[in-house]
Amino acid sequence: MSTDNNKERSWEGFYGPNLGYAQEQYERYVNDPASVDAETRSMFERWGQPPAAETPQVNTAGAGTTIGMNLVKKAVAAGKLVANIRAHGHLAANIDPLNIGPAADSGMSSLEKYNLKESDLTNIPGELVWYNAPASAVTGADAIRMLRNAYTGTIAYEFSHVHVQEERDWLHAQAERIAPSFKLSSGESKELLRGLIEAESFEDFLHRTFVGQKRFSVEGNEATVPLVNELVKQLANNGAKNILLGMAHRGRLNVLAHVLGKPYSKIFSEFHHAPNRNLVPSEGSMGINYGWSGDVKYHLGANHELKMNETVQTRITLANNPSHLEYVNPVVHGFTRAAQDNRTQPGYPVQDQSVAGAIVLHGDAAFPGEGIVTETLNIGQLRGYNNGGSIHVIVNNKIGFTTESGDSRSTHYSSDPAKGFEIPVIHVNADDPEAAILAARIATGYRSKFKKDFLIDLIGYRRYGHNETDDPETTQPTIYAKVKAHKSVSHIYGDKLVARGILTADEINAIREDVQAILKAAYDEMKASETKEQVQQNTDVRAARQIGKIATGVSLDQLRTINTNLLQWPNEFKVYPKLQRILERRGTAFNEGEKIDWSHAETLAFATILAEGKPIRITGQDAERATFAHRNLVLHDAVTGDTFCPLHKLPEAKASFAIHNSPLSESAVLGFEYGYNVYSPETMSIWEAQFGDFANTAQVLIDQFISAGRSKWSQKSNLIMLLPHGFEGQGPEHSSARLERFLQLSGEENWTVAYLSSASQYFHLLRRQAAIAGTEAARPLVLMSPKSLIRNPRVASSASEFAEGTEFRTVIEQPGLGGKPEHVKRIVFCTGKMAIDLEDALDKSEDKDNDWLHIVRIEQLYPFPQQEIEAIVARYPNAKQLIWVQEEPQNMGAWFYMEPRLRAVAPKDASVSYIGRPDRSSPATGFQHVHAFEQQQIITLTFDQKPSLTYSNGR
Repeated sequence: MSTDNNKERSWEGFYGPNLGYAQEQYERYVNDPASVDAETRSMFERWGQPPAAETPQVNTAGAGTTIGMNLVKKAVAAGKLVANIRAHGHLAANIDPLNIGPAADSGMSSLEKYNLKESDLTNIPGELVWYNAPASAVTGADAIRMLRNAYTGTIAYEFSHVHVQEERDWLHAQAERIAPSFKLSSGESKELLRGLIEAESFEDFLHRTFVGQKRFSVEGNEATVPLVNELVKQLANNGAKNILLGMAHRGRLNVLAHVLGKPYSKIFSEFHHAPNRNLVPSEGSMGINYGWSGDVKYHLGANHELKMNETVQTRITLANNPSHLEYVNPVVHGFTRAAQDNRTQPGYPVQDQSVAGAIVLHGDAAFPGEGIVTETLNIGQLRGYNNGGSIHVIVNNKIGFTTESGDSRSTHYSSDPAKGFEIPVIHVNADDPEAAILAARIATGYRSKFKKDFLIDLIGYRRYGHNETDDPETTQPTIYAKVKAHKSVSHIYGDKLVARGILTADEINAIREDVQAILKAAYDEMKASETKEQVQQNTDVRAARQIGKIATGVSLDQLRTINTNLLQWPNEFKVYPKLQRILERRGTAFNEGEKIDWSHAETLAFATILAEGKPIRITGQDAERATFAHRNLVLHDAVTGDTFCPLHKLPEAKASFAIHNSPLSESAVLGFEYGYNVYSPETMSIWEAQFGDFANTAQVLIDQFISAGRSKWSQKSNLIMLLPHGFEGQGPEHSSARLERFLQLSGEENWTVAYLSSASQYFHLLRRQAAIAGTEAARPLVLMSPKSLIRNPRVASSASEFAEGTEFRTVIEQPGLGGKPEHVKRIVFCTGKMAIDLEDALDKSEDKDNDWLHIVRIEQLYPFPQQEIEAIVARYPNAKQLIWVQEEPQNMGAWFYMEPRLRAVAPKDASVSYIGRPDRSSPATGFQHVHAFEQQQIITLTFDQKPSLTYSNGR
């Protein structure tokens, strides 16, 4: 009895529509407890079912009107209106400074849509319409008005696509409770105005001083600068010691000056002159005499030390970026993860997401237009790539080059692709800089609490054309009529501060004059330095990058011990039986007469590198097992599915080993690995393509970052790309890693390109690559890795080839040939799988009289081992033919790269010729029998002393 009385007392505050609403919620609760919010569930759990409502009174006129039920219906309709305001209020928000975008249908939030009147809302308690509403929301009308103001102002919210209830509740609380009461202090307002004036005056000074020069102005979106500064400040306050920033060229100079503190005088110098005018391209660059070709000023990165107080210091890094929009995104993500990982202990690196944060600025046309964006968003929460959430900012000027939004995207907002990844979105009118500051605080608060991405869509306009030499009025006359009539944000915000009594007009003018004086003084300083002698340094940087001889062999005793330890796993761990037998066979690999295959050599290389304290990171679409099931460095329990990595428990290991299967992506993951490696140069970073052909998809990263990063930005990388390559009848898309492209990009010793023919060579090359990590000799490695050769016994090596005193050999001569130098008439040069095919044919040949022939394997194609080849050729004075043999078509592979180099080392009266497939548009045939015929023809011609089908360029 007492329980029932308590229940009644608990529900006694509910009557009329309140009680009806409670009954409706209880019905939902009974059917699905998760369908009501947590507080309502708790209420039903404590109090039970709400009591039945009183029977409605029928009026004396007999009309039968049910007043209580009508109010319930109105309350339910009001609840739907609230939900719609939260979900679609952004469509009615004031977020477009020029009102040049397409009008959205905001009628969903009108009262009429829900059969409501203002008087209906007045009769409903505010708490019923807006659960846990503030005290000022007395009636439903108050609640709707307050919510409309919150969701349809100069800051708009899109949170309904976020599926996690806790996150959505937190976001709604920010919009509904925190934002309406947000207010900057008087000092903060003054600081914000000065920041806007600095950003605007800097652009205006450049425009007037360096007439006609490109700078990709941020004008129309000046609020970007204080927004980024606020993001930096809040991330630093949340513990970030490293803040990694990526952006394209628009606004970059302003960010360099006002976020990273790059001196005005240095920026002016880059516009005005360069150390050696004769060497500088028209758009100018700094540092061209220092042995690197440099880049235009609006692509360059920078670093800045930010002191927040005496104890907190944060390093800001702006990544170098090419004109390929958005491709810097994964690089910045890689920077950030590298800054968060502690790689000093065995096992996976220990990640601390709070110590580093990423800010990425996007263009509004590029964000939905470039596929690299969604690739990068996709890796944001993956185990091997997450960084605790990146802050994304779309610097939205509503136009891309000359293309308006209607022609550049199919979505309503340029930010819409982010919603597929449940990333919260805030749209901000760039003419309200205080709203931008609020958005920054919400974004960093969300990132700190939930460790996920956040996106701010800062909507402004573009005051000039795509660049300052372009006239936009030819294509957007009506838009630019509005732009010309529109006040800049510093004037709009200055007027607001005058109206609030925070500053006077004279005080604002004084700020403007002070900023102009600083700019003028910096320009005068730059002009005064013109007469100073420029620093000249003509050192050939290639000399610093030469690798030279590196001892990569390891004592057999150490290798045997490591090999034994690699075959240890927990007693309770049940390795898949077939795989266990394969692995256990490695136990005898160091016995006399046994061999070590490709994958075993790789594992031994990794283990010895870890034993020397070098961390390793390897990723790829099947990196744990490898595409060809040869690596198997992450074992799976056959019963439980649990995983175990032998390298994580290796007693000798002194550094971390990270191995991750990547998503089905090439560009984002390769960019990530490049960024990770650049930021942590001591790490041996490896990306493995599923098939070498798939690297085609990441060509921009290869062209603009990996091959040219050091030349353009003095940015060192030791990244390894494993690209499965080899013609084995698997068709056009599973044959070629496009060796020719990498050789074409080779110059200034920018990387190493290799195609190996033995497991021991792979072991030594990996160890050499680890040895140069973090040194001036560091360079990427492009390796044409094998497919069928992985298990080919001819590739396996004896233990002695791994031992102390051995090293990587750039050139290998075929054993058994060339023993009688005076008889050799033909020297065949080849690489990789072709060398193994020729060796196999040689061994199977019945004609053992091969004194006329010698075969040389070029293991390292670039840098070209000219001295080694010259020494070999010199031993055969009677050689009349130097022939390059390859399995790729003539217009692909290494022929066009090798031909002039072979000609340079050839004896005076010797020809330089080619044997291989003819020119083709497609890399390989899709028919196995055709492939086999062609391959056999190449081999036959190679061993024919007078090959009638040999293609010769003559001399």
